[in-house]
Amino acid sequence: MRTIQFREAICEAMSEEMRTDESIYLMGEEVAEYNGAYKASKGMLDEFGEKRVIDTPIAELGFAGIAIGSTMTGNRPIVEYMTFNFSLVGIDQIINKCLMNLVRKELLILQLLN
Repeated sequence: MRTIQFREAICEAMSEEMRTDESIYLMGEEVAEYNGAYKASKGMLDEFGEKRVIDTPIAELGFAGIAIGSTMTGNRPIVEYMTFNFSLVGIDQIINKCLMNLVRKELLILQLLN
């Protein structure tokens, strides 16, 4: 068994999935040009290009919302936050918008079945 750093394992897993599914893309602060704040996306910009590895501005609430909306159109975004506490800035989008969209979808399905 080989020994690698955690960030290398994350990068390999993301890259492996992105190679098999064109709908997967990575977005976050410094994930492209700087290879991620902790180098977890090292080399991904070169392999997948700027349309699938996207640097975002410092706007966690905004790119959380973009990711949620993107899933509704069939994409599979990976959002990298620099640290866990930054993800809490986007928690409104994650909890309220994402869950409400799921509830609305389920209610629509129930209405169609009845």
